[in-house]
Amino acid sequence: MSTRRDTALVGRFSEYASAVEVGIGRRSDIAAGLADAGVAVAATDVVDCDVPPSVSFARDDVVTASERDHPGAVYDADLLYGLNLPPELHRPALAVAEAVDADFRFTTLGGDPPAVSAVPTSLPGGGTLYVAHGDER
Repeated sequence: MSTRRDTALVGRFSEYASAVEVGIGRRSDIAAGLADAGVAVAATDVVDCDVPPSVSFARDDVVTASERDHPGAVYDADLLYGLNLPPELHRPALAVAEAVDADFRFTTLGGDPPAVSAVPTSLPGGGTLYVAHGDER
């Protein structure tokens, strides 16, 4: 991993058997690190993205997914997470996680506060990981 923060995120998320990164964009380090750790990883974004071969990809909008009866098979995982997730995606991502009975973890953009009830955890190397309160499992 390239940073202490990335290493910490992979360490925390690798306890899950499967994970989905919402809005992967051009940053696939965490997803790749999880796949290397044996986690089945999928990623979504509203645009096509290049991801490592060890990560499956589906072009999808988490807002639209949150409005469907079932968000879609790509979201069937133990963990749903988003990195630098903008506030307008916090509620839809949490709704998707709850629909598939997954935990939801996320980081925000800079000083943006979480838009859902969440417990903050400091990360080595800076930054905060939020554990959404809907995840009382």
